[in-house]
Amino acid sequence: MQGIPTQIEKLSGRTVFLLLFGYALAIRLPFFFRDYIDRDESTFILLGQSLVEGNLPFTELWDIKPPLIFFFFACIIYIFGKSFIAIRLTGTVLVALTAFFTYKLTAQETSKKVALCIGLLCVVLQSLFGSLQGVMSEHIAMAFLTPALWLLTKKSNPVWIWIVVGILTGCSLMVKLNLAYVALFLGLALCYRQLRQQKSIYSVISPFLYGIGILLVIGLTFIPYYFDGTSALWWRSVIEAPLAYAGAREYSPWKLLLYFLPFLGLFWVGFKKKIFSLNNTTLFYLTLACLGTLLAFVKSGRVNGHYLILIYPIILPLVGMLASNSFLKSKKILPATLLIFILVPAESYLEYYAVLKHKIERSTFFNGEGISVPTYFKQKGMATDSLYFAEYHIGYWLLDTRPPTKAATQPSNILKDEMFFAYDNPRKTGGEELQFILEQYSPKHIITRKNRRVFDKKQYAANFYIQLQLRKHYHPLDTVDNAVIHQRLKR
Repeated sequence: MQGIPTQIEKLSGRTVFLLLFGYALAIRLPFFFRDYIDRDESTFILLGQSLVEGNLPFTELWDIKPPLIFFFFACIIYIFGKSFIAIRLTGTVLVALTAFFTYKLTAQETSKKVALCIGLLCVVLQSLFGSLQGVMSEHIAMAFLTPALWLLTKKSNPVWIWIVVGILTGCSLMVKLNLAYVALFLGLALCYRQLRQQKSIYSVISPFLYGIGILLVIGLTFIPYYFDGTSALWWRSVIEAPLAYAGAREYSPWKLLLYFLPFLGLFWVGFKKKIFSLNNTTLFYLTLACLGTLLAFVKSGRVNGHYLILIYPIILPLVGMLASNSFLKSKKILPATLLIFILVPAESYLEYYAVLKHKIERSTFFNGEGISVPTYFKQKGMATDSLYFAEYHIGYWLLDTRPPTKAATQPSNILKDEMFFAYDNPRKTGGEELQFILEQYSPKHIITRKNRRVFDKKQYAANFYIQLQLRKHYHPLDTVDNAVIHQRLKR
């Protein structure tokens, strides 16, 4: 084991990327066969499929995300067809890519030994502990932002590279609008450093190209809507709806304090021990990116588990800088660290067992109600032109059908009436929308979760109403795994 640190220092960038990809693949592979891991991923797939069929995002189906994410999924579906494996494998590449540039950012300030450990940790934090095994918008955004940060921190760059940095940042922004503060802070920082270093008119060229790159990406997502005559739809969906959504959420910023304390503590220790210095270019840009991300958390008023993917690749190089000046200097710590990386993916090992068991019992690796319910409909030869998936809405994709309304694209969006204006929804409230679906659209079949509320527990009226409608107009046709298929009673 004593020769391992020396060998790590000799690793090429290509070898490091392959190591990170191999580790990410080992962790994420058993989850390739699940129907859905997070509702958001299923929604992205539905909009990607709609785009493949010739419909711009927001026109046929709708979700509160910038359009570039739907183009990303559309590309995968267009090339590989309806393949969970292709989508999840692409997600694995994104995870490895982000981890690789996190490694490179760390390696600029520490040894490759420390940087590799940070890269592996980045893979773990993007892949485990929650709904992170799917392909989330955060995975895509950070695969663009981390190389942009790395280019920013390089000591010497040709002038033209700044437009590349802008394009990468713009791509991350058009996948995850929460990164707007990061993009702004990085632009201001670039202006400051260029003016400080050059003190001439040429100092504005780099920030100008950076801004042009961002605007180029935003413009490219807007152009299809302009020529389609739906530019107002783009503006309302991409800009106004997220602001309305954030404004409709009541929250206390103090609840987010627990998320801030570890980062504040990290900086306090770093500066106290004189490991951190704002004269350090890498630290300077990463600190601003971190502050921009934390500010986005405050403005959104929440920190879901997958939101943290936005902060991990930014903060981990700073952790590496601290670690390299303390316990990782020990010769014994590296073998122990590598052993931890082998033991930590217990969640993956359990999923490997579950997938193999499912294969033995049902002769297929693919599992989950989002797959088994469509299989049930196909085997029974049942009509699929009038369905409402209150859960497992990836089933629409596998049955080549559509949600009953735009608001039903993502099941929880039905009750988010503050966003209805964005796509000119005929109904003005979530209650009216739900009433329209159940009483006028009147789906032949409704799919719900067994022994679970349809909506969030705080939505008392909506839960009561849909249960009343199910009792009066439907009967439970069958239970498939944990999904209940309700069939409308004949009049």
